[in-house]
Amino acid sequence: MTKRIVSILCLIAFVAISNKAKAQDPAFSQFFANPLYLNPAMAGTDICPRLSLNHRNQWPGIGKTYVTYSATYDQYAEKLGGGIGIGVAKDVAGAGDLNTTHINLTYAYHLKVSKKFSLNAGFEAAYRQLGVDWSQLTFGDMIDPVQGFIYPTAEDIINYADNKGFTDFASGFMGFGSANDKFDYYFGFAAHHITQPDQGFLGESRLPIKMTANIGAAFPLNPYGTYRTNSGVRPKNAAILSPNILFQKQQDFMQLNYGVYVIKGPIVGGLWARQSAENFDAFILLLGIEQSSWKFGYSYDVTISDLNNSNTQGAHEFSFAYKLPCRYKGKSYETINCPTF
Repeated sequence: MTKRIVSILCLIAFVAISNKAKAQDPAFSQFFANPLYLNPAMAGTDICPRLSLNHRNQWPGIGKTYVTYSATYDQYAEKLGGGIGIGVAKDVAGAGDLNTTHINLTYAYHLKVSKKFSLNAGFEAAYRQLGVDWSQLTFGDMIDPVQGFIYPTAEDIINYADNKGFTDFASGFMGFGSANDKFDYYFGFAAHHITQPDQGFLGESRLPIKMTANIGAAFPLNPYGTYRTNSGVRPKNAAILSPNILFQKQQDFMQLNYGVYVIKGPIVGGLWARQSAENFDAFILLLGIEQSSWKFGYSYDVTISDLNNSNTQGAHEFSFAYKLPCRYKGKSYETINCPTF
């Protein structure tokens, strides 16, 4: 084990078990490709049943440091007046030394305020479980000044709990509409970990509330033909420019993503910048293919911060979604016209 990996594992252990440290949630670069993870208010926004799969591998250059998987299913339920969804996510840190599993149920109420504006309000109930492999962690009393980690630890790791489970809740809202059929706009806000559950192993460690806000628009670049249709689906081969801003805050950690999507027919391209309050972190490059029933996207985070000196190799992220066919016979309803990556 290299010194770099040892340092990372020590950091992971400290964040997970300290009674003072607070952990942050995994963040996806393709946040629209993981709609229920972004905001519970997005459940059922595609009307037809939708299956979304996501995979992110962060900093592969220094080992299996952070690998995150996510799978969600959602659809519109007419009798409930909104969307329902179920999801599962797993975050693996330190080659499996720290694991977080998240299972959630989501409901979003859909309200058509006017012909050109809709509002959704969502709620999520979840169960989270953290697991630690204490035998793979390193402690200060194991270090020899010359030979490194050669001693057994005096920590009573045999009697330490290796799993911690708790309930968790989130809520959010989103609005979307059309500005005189010239362009579409959308905005949203979500709060996760509302009750700040205790996730500590050796003492109390409250999971901080994560707040997410986003705003964006979709502008047609095709001067010919009608931009909008009754079904809310853009015409074939329409060109769209979509600027977006995403802001997230969890305790003292703040992150701002800003960029633009360019959509032409089935091809979607994107360029994003990500920064925190302290430094400029990365550029994000995206390429996606979208068909009527499925879509696939790949993005790469180009690390710009000082962390790149460790040859992290950025982050790779893949997304896949499949929309099942359905026949919606209810009242007129318009889907949100936002990017799907």
